[in-house]
Amino acid sequence: MNLLQASLAGGAAFRDVTELLAGLDFGAATHLLPGAPHTVAELLAHLRLTLRLSLDIAAGRAEGWPEDLDLWPGAPQDGAAFARLLLDLRLLLAEAGALAADPSGQAREVLTDLAVHNAYHWGQVALLRRMDGAAFGS
Repeated sequence: MNLLQASLAGGAAFRDVTELLAGLDFGAATHLLPGAPHTVAELLAHLRLTLRLSLDIAAGRAEGWPEDLDLWPGAPQDGAAFARLLLDLRLLLAEAGALAADPSGQAREVLTDLAVHNAYHWGQVALLRRMDGAAFGS
């Protein structure tokens, strides 16, 4: 695994995503903590959206971000939608890792920007989960 791959899926700038999501259920993900601007589920929905669009741009399937795009699509409304969100995130991170294995110049630029963006939001996920009682390894 190269540094770009680790920066996208965790293990470099932030804890591994699998570890951050371990044991997370719909109830905990949609619980809004006092003073927090977002729930974990809202952050995950935002990450899914930005991952999908960034990967489309990096792979040449899209030319840029739509001007009228709502970057905060909202949280899933039930457990089944939440399970799909988690599956989508895992698939998108796998796609990002595959693309980051040997990226073109454009893909490297987009994926590097995505890695920085993701690190910020995965950090928020980790903080909210800790504040809600989740424990991660040392």
